[in-house]
Amino acid sequence: MVAWGERADARGLATVTDIDGDKPTGKWWRSVVPETHPVDLKIDEPHSARMYDYYLGGKDNFTADREAAEQALAVFPNARLVSQQNRAFMIRTARYLAGEVGIRQFLDIGTGIPTSPNLHEVAQTISPDARVVYADNDPIVLTHARALLTSTPAGRTGYIEADLRDVDRILAAPHLRATLDLDQPVALFLIAVLHFIPDTDDPYGIVRRLLDPLPAGSHLVLTHGTADVNPDAERLYAAYQQRGIHLQSRTRAECEHFFDELDLVDPGVQIVHRWRPDDTVPDTLTDAEVSNYGAVGRKP
Repeated sequence: MVAWGERADARGLATVTDIDGDKPTGKWWRSVVPETHPVDLKIDEPHSARMYDYYLGGKDNFTADREAAEQALAVFPNARLVSQQNRAFMIRTARYLAGEVGIRQFLDIGTGIPTSPNLHEVAQTISPDARVVYADNDPIVLTHARALLTSTPAGRTGYIEADLRDVDRILAAPHLRATLDLDQPVALFLIAVLHFIPDTDDPYGIVRRLLDPLPAGSHLVLTHGTADVNPDAERLYAAYQQRGIHLQSRTRAECEHFFDELDLVDPGVQIVHRWRPDDTVPDTLTDAEVSNYGAVGRKP
């Protein structure tokens, strides 16, 4: 199978199928994806990816997600702004790595529901031969893999169904090896995902294990929620916890710890709107409003 379409029934069961039954259509399609089976989207339970989609103005969310998101907005009204600036940071860093640094390979784990421009769209606009592999364990992301797997003819995209904590599964995935050359630098993107990983799951060990097989010149890009600059952000994390979604703040020092043994790219760990802002970032934004760290590090 080379590409996917999708359909969902009233129970939230999504079936992923190949487009036109046997082969992709259109000159922009060049991707590798696995076979899959019907999945239960659990639309009666809120999910962080669908709540994020709601904050961004997307339509791939359900009543439970919207109710949970509105509860979060009630205690932390800036949650929508945080999501927007988090995505803007992803776009800027992808442009920086594909443009200034010359990275041609990207691994995005914790992809989330596709929202254009996706990482491959940003990278391939600069370098049409860029290759991108996405990984996520959320069933609804799986059903939208079609949007993640549109590529320029010169480039390539792939998708892995895996949890961030299952490092061995990600690194051994045939679709990773078929799409990326791990002898060449790779940009590892962990955008707004590590704050869902509790300390008991060793998030620092996860990042180290993902970086270990990547060669010198590879980069780590991550964002992470914080209450350092706005203690009210803790109310947001509590709202998620009440809905059964683990979410935790980490300090700047804790975020810097993810970059141990890496060379932090200037300006280091910053609230995301302060990391090399462009003219799309409002001058009036404050750290307290954004409350989200971001940084880029290079593997020496």
